[in-house]
Amino acid sequence: MENWKTVRLGDVCEILNGYAFKSDKYVDSGIRVIRITNVQKGFIEDNSPAFYPITEKENLKDYELYENDLLISLTGNVGRVALLSKEMLPAALNQRVGCIRIRDKNLLISYLFTFLNSDKFESDCIYSARGIAQKNMSTEWLKNYLIPLPPIEVQIKIANNLNTCAKIIKKHNKQLNNFDLLIKSRFIEMFGDPVLNPMGWEVKKLGKMCSAIMNGTTPKGGEQVYIEKGITFLRSQNVWRNKIDLDDVAYIDEATHKSMKKSSLKKYDILMTKTGRINTENSSLGRAALFLGEDDSANINGHVYLIRLEKEYNHEFVIRILTSLEYRDYIRSVCVGGIDKRQVNKDHIEEFPIIQPPKELQDEYSTFVQQIDKSKFEIWRYLKFSDIMKRIGFILYD
Repeated sequence: MENWKTVRLGDVCEILNGYAFKSDKYVDSGIRVIRITNVQKGFIEDNSPAFYPITEKENLKDYELYENDLLISLTGNVGRVALLSKEMLPAALNQRVGCIRIRDKNLLISYLFTFLNSDKFESDCIYSARGIAQKNMSTEWLKNYLIPLPPIEVQIKIANNLNTCAKIIKKHNKQLNNFDLLIKSRFIEMFGDPVLNPMGWEVKKLGKMCSAIMNGTTPKGGEQVYIEKGITFLRSQNVWRNKIDLDDVAYIDEATHKSMKKSSLKKYDILMTKTGRINTENSSLGRAALFLGEDDSANINGHVYLIRLEKEYNHEFVIRILTSLEYRDYIRSVCVGGIDKRQVNKDHIEEFPIIQPPKELQDEYSTFVQQIDKSKFEIWRYLKFSDIMKRIGFILYD
């Protein structure tokens, strides 16, 4: 293409590595910590923000982020790139997330953002990555990566198309948030507060509803037994509120999995994290999610419980109780331990009070949630950045 140059990314951009923030220091507000789970392809997911004390700002100068910084995932699903907006500041860069900051006036941020979200760039990142349990990408490789640099007028045309994409993304992210609020409000409307139980439903202890409650184990040899691909091995960092995050997942071989047969997961098992702080919004303490994989396709370590309901109980209804804000506060009130780390014991879980509305009402609610989830899935498909680019008839790089 006439007048197009090819340049090394490190020659036109500053490329930074992040800092190993300690999760036990997270607070409810302050400096937003941009973690690898936040960096999705084309956008930043901020449903579960983490914050560091604002008093630490001076010590984090080297990791401070600015408006229009490009952030890239360096571990797990490598090569995902998102743009940091002004609304998310103050923010700092966590480890295994890279920052790409333009320093050449002939390179437009909107053009670079578009290029780095191309399928070709992501494929190149994946190919370059190394690792056994998970892929790890080098910022040195990133510095040497060659990108096409067209004239400014071409970059401007690309930027205009990107603005259309941004509006589409913003609109549909708002729809996703509204769906989540609708699910929560429908639960309260139908059943009330699941802890205070103002509607006077019958209450049953969770232990009486289960065929099994147990935590996993850490295999002998720890991380040394992890392999490139095999049986999914879920740890506390994979279990979030009603979501299993596979960004930092590990794998074990079949023999190790069989040696831990008791904690082999079944479809619809509820997973709950065992430890964490109680003074942070996104503490790992008592987070719960539903496992939707195939029977015996995954296992858990010692920081995660599996809660297996008897067949007559509605798993969708129970997980919505356990992941409610009301229940988060209840779990924090019964856990044990010191200031820096609290723990939910098996005895606590067995005593969890679970309201028992009529089964037909629970099933009605589950059907409602499943319908909403289908709509959410369609939006997620639409939000794939490359699909949006095709929808507006724009192909950047072939």
